[in-house]
Formats: sequence, C-alpha cells, structure tokens
Amino acid sequence: MASPSKEMLLDWYRQMVLIREFEETCHRLYEEKRITGVYLHLYSGHEASGVGSMAALRPSDHVITAYRDHGIALILGMDPGAVMAEMMGKKTGSSGGKGGSMHLASAQHNFWGGYAIVGGHLPLAAGIALEARYRGSDDVTMTYVGDGATNNGYFHESLNMSSIWDLPVVWIIENNGYGMGTEVDRASGQIELHRKAEAYGIKSLGRVNAQDALEVYAVATQAVDYARKHGPVVVEHVTYRYRGHGVSDKQYDAREDMSAELREWMECREPIKILRDQILKKHKGAKAILAAHEEDARRIVKEAVEFAEASELPNSYQELFQNTYAQSNLVHKTDMSVGAGID
Repeated sequence: MASPSKEMLLDWYRQMVLIREFEETCHRLYEEKRITGVYLHLYSGHEASGVGSMAALRPSDHVITAYRDHGIALILGMDPGAVMAEMMGKKTGSSGGKGGSMHLASAQHNFWGGYAIVGGHLPLAAGIALEARYRGSDDVTMTYVGDGATNNGYFHESLNMSSIWDLPVVWIIENNGYGMGTEVDRASGQIELHRKAEAYGIKSLGRVNAQDALEVYAVATQAVDYARKHGPVVVEHVTYRYRGHGVSDKQYDAREDMSAELREWMECREPIKILRDQILKKHKGAKAILAAHEEDARRIVKEAVEFAEASELPNSYQELFQNTYAQSNLVHKTDMSVGAGID
C-alpha cells in the first residue's frame, strides 16, 4: 500500500474539521431549540474512523450506517446545507425534511442510510452486497455498526448470510465503549467484538486504533481489497464519542464535570490533533493550509445553518403522501382536509 499523499492527508483534515464543526454546531442548535426532535446522534470523536476507512473506497462502492450518520454523509460529499436542512425538518433537506437526523441518504453518492432501528440496516447491507455478487461486480459495501448492535439478531443473521454467499461486505464495528450508557463489558460476553464474526467463518483484521486516521486507512485498504476478491471481512474500530449517546443524554455535556475517562480521550487521543501532528511532522509548511481548512469549516457550517433556517417547512397535508410507493387512498382528490376520504 502506498503512503497517503500530502493532498490526501490535507483533505482528510478538511473532512474531519468540517465534521467536528458541523456536529458541535448541531449540538448548540439543539440546545437552542433551533433543531428539534427526540434524538440527534453526533459523530464528534469518531471522525478518523469514518474518514480513514472511506478513503479506501472507490466511487462505485456502497456505504450504509446506523443513526450516527451525519459525519458519513459529509465524508461522501453530501451538501452540508441539505444535511443541515434535514436536521431542521425543512423542504430543502436531503429527504425533504421528513427523514431527519437518523435517515440521511443519497443515491447519488451510493449512501443508503442512516437507519434508526438498531441493527436494522445490516440485512440491507447484505442485500446490497448480494446485488453486486449477483451481477458479477466487485463493488464493496462498507457497513458501519455500533458496538451495542453486535448483540442484536440482525447482526448475527446478516453476517451469517454474508459468509454463506461470500458477499463483498466490509463490516466495521465502531466500538466507542458504550451501548447508550452501558459499558461493552457489561453487555457482551465477548468484549473483543470482531471475534463474533469469526464464529461465522468471516475473516477478521482485528482491532484498530480508530483515533488515528492513518492506521484506520492502512487496515481499511486491506479489508476492501479482501472483500473485493474473497468476500466478507470484519474490522473493529476502537473509538470514543465526546457527547452522550444522543444530544438529550447529558452525561458528557457539562465540561466542568468531565469524567477522567473522557478527559483522557480528548486530551491524549484526539483524532484531529493526531492527524494534525502527523501532517506537520511530515509537511512542516502545511500549517497555513490547516488553518484555512479550519476557517472554511466554520464558514461552510455557518452558511449551511443560514440556508436551513431560510428554507420552508413542509406545509401541506398533501406532502405527507409524496415519495410513497403507491397512491394513497386516504385523501379524496377534491378534499385535502385532514381525515377526508377515511372510511
């Protein structure tokens, strides 16, 4: 594997600071009730996991994830304005404001979600990979799954089928140490989560320090190459989330009461700082470019917020029935009042 070029490293930094700025802005907007809803799951702390692994993909490959999906969407190149508008439930959002934070998707980018049901996307990942195998393509489906979902039946059924059919899936377990608020070692009999896949005959590349984008990328290139040629492979990314499971979980939000564990991760294993130090050690003249990327991230997110807040909300009863598979029989053609046409 060739070492990442200077341009690649700088682009990774651009992506990571954009994700952090976007996520921390979403957190603030939620506290200000400018983003509403029950849940908003942030990728702060996970940036190197997504950026480093997806750098190994090609444009024709596929990506699917669970509800911590904002960072994945931005890495793939989705418009930050459309993503922020979806956060706010606006018409200009990526799903017309009707999907929300947990249901980002873009067919243009081969990004198939964003799913709210724990583990519910895993059978879909196997199905997407089955389509590639059926057509004789070597396109890979990169699938992100949280540590808690590895205890779920969807996980075991989907991995079993991917093994039976040699499906080109890279299963990435993002192990941030907690399933909601429960430590992994209190919820799973096997705490080395990648070993669960080995039971189905799936090749494991073990655990990766997912705070280091370079290490993630090195293993991801091996995983993607293996999946293209042979079938499913699993990698466990050891990472950490800097906020609660969702924004309404307050255990990590009061910085003055920060736990020793959280402080150690933020001060000693900060993924953006790790990448920044690696870049400056190798490319001493890059400091100005890094600063420009940080400034650009603030500008892009500010403009995304302005775009979202200036956009309209879905405002007609008829819009409830758009983008469905069949014409609804609940609405009479000439009477759009609520309840019209209901037997």
